[in-house]
Amino acid sequence: MREADLRHAVERHAASGTSVRIGRYTLVEPRQDPADRLVQALAVVLRFGWQDTITTFDDTGVSDPAIRPQMARLYTALCRGEIHGIVAVSQVDVSTFHDVYADTLTLLRARGGFLALARSETSL
Repeated sequence: MREADLRHAVERHAASGTSVRIGRYTLVEPRQDPADRLVQALAVVLRFGWQDTITTFDDTGVSDPAIRPQMARLYTALCRGEIHGIVAVSQVDVSTFHDVYADTLTLLRARGGFLALARSETSL
């Protein structure tokens, strides 16, 4: 589902000549340095030639993405058309719970957005 959303969004922006703007995001434990994970996400941005519009992280540890301040910032940016999608390292940046992860993908799709990952869904 995530890869299909990603493909569809990228094709849509390519057809319109629009530069794909993304929010680069990671979730870390309190007091954990997010730099390494953000660099891994940057590799995806550079590989696709996307525009890195927002770079941010939450340090709330494992929590529902719906209540994380910086994830909410990215949702708002997506709704305003400031970004087209979110790039993270892995599924755990969204949630370790399959239902919460799926709900987040549905939320992004409903807003016309996508999630791109540096690693496959099956890796941490």
